[in-house]
Amino acid sequence: MAREYLLAAVTAAVLVVLLELLALRTGLFRRRAYWITMVIVLGFQVPVDGWLTKLDAPVVLYADWAISGVRVPWDIPVEDFLYGFAMVTAVLLLWERRRNVHGAVDRG
Repeated sequence: MAREYLLAAVTAAVLVVLLELLALRTGLFRRRAYWITMVIVLGFQVPVDGWLTKLDAPVVLYADWAISGVRVPWDIPVEDFLYGFAMVTAVLLLWERRRNVHGAVDRG
């Protein structure tokens, strides 16, 4: 069975980590502020995503063939967490990269 969303979410998460480790090297993963940011993101993601994906009255439906079927907590597909990690981390990495490049130019 194809698990497109699972495959896409895992691929996105792995690519973002590789982007940081092999290309950008911003040091983001070593920063306490990054991990605090991710906890804050999860603090909002869990209640909102939980409400959107609750199985008893879903707003968002997932095809059974597209996801792994693992849902934690409150019926949230595990793929949503991988996708969220990849999306937020990619934005922060690119922001840091731009800040580092332009900061070096601005400093002279």
